[in-house]
Amino acid sequence: MPLVTTKDMFEKAYKGGYAIGAFNVNNMEIVQGITEAANEVNAPVILQVSKGARAYANHTYLVKLVEAAVIECPNIPIALHLDHGPDFETCKSCVDGGFTSVMIDASSKPFQENIEITKRVVEYAHDHGVVVEAELGALAGIEDDVKVSAEESHYTHPEEVEEFVTKTGCDSLAIAIGTSHGAYKFTPEQCTVNEQGVLVPPPLRFDVLEEVTRRLPGFPIVLHGSSSVPQEYVRMVNEDGGQMPNAIGVPEEQLRKAAALSVCKINIDSDLRLAMTGTIRKFFNDEPSKFDPREYLKPARANIKELVRHKLIDVLGCAGKA
Repeated sequence: MPLVTTKDMFEKAYKGGYAIGAFNVNNMEIVQGITEAANEVNAPVILQVSKGARAYANHTYLVKLVEAAVIECPNIPIALHLDHGPDFETCKSCVDGGFTSVMIDASSKPFQENIEITKRVVEYAHDHGVVVEAELGALAGIEDDVKVSAEESHYTHPEEVEEFVTKTGCDSLAIAIGTSHGAYKFTPEQCTVNEQGVLVPPPLRFDVLEEVTRRLPGFPIVLHGSSSVPQEYVRMVNEDGGQMPNAIGVPEEQLRKAAALSVCKINIDSDLRLAMTGTIRKFFNDEPSKFDPREYLKPARANIKELVRHKLIDVLGCAGKA
């Protein structure tokens, strides 16, 4: 099947109590690992591209890689999404350039200005058959060009969501309930220690999510900054020459709970980068004389595939839903 929008995906996810995985892609191996896993477990999937990824890999190369994945995996729905579009011009470029979904992130702007910018993107995108994700609230952390300090972050105000969705016409809404961008989502001081001596981050604000759901019944909600930062890959990075102390992510059981509610799309980024980086670091430590990219990217791709497979089955609950 050709590239699809997320509209049908989200309708089914909302009714079925699961979420669609949205994975950021930067190169061929990441695209392959994600889509091969989704194809094997028969799961719909969203491949998303940030402004930084477009600058790194080039818009055309990324679109063609995704189109190749569609050819190789013809039986699963695949959407191509712009992640954190910073302005109308970037969103327009992606709409015109083959994307089926775009995010306009004007969450740093005052409320009314966010509405105005988002509405303009929605009108253009809808005229071209493309759906739009918007954002209310500000997540802390760093992801490509998105940099928000802890002091600047704030939870979504549920009392604003009805007006925002009604006036903008957006198709889905990213909200802030305690997730954050990057691999360093929480400090040790924010965490408690369980009986196994593992740091446990503070729980997500499900009260905010539930109130948003009450005010927007049936409307698809999105979570950004939802990487779990698998500790096996953090250890792999650190044991093989890296320095990533106190990299702490969102517990997977909290993401599964969110997916069972109104959250229809969960963004996962840092986990895949960790899997790739940790695998490559270990490869060079084990095989210091090797230099062929095919030799070290092959196991990296395999670990990305296995990680995505786990997310689709055990966290998102979307396996078998294609």
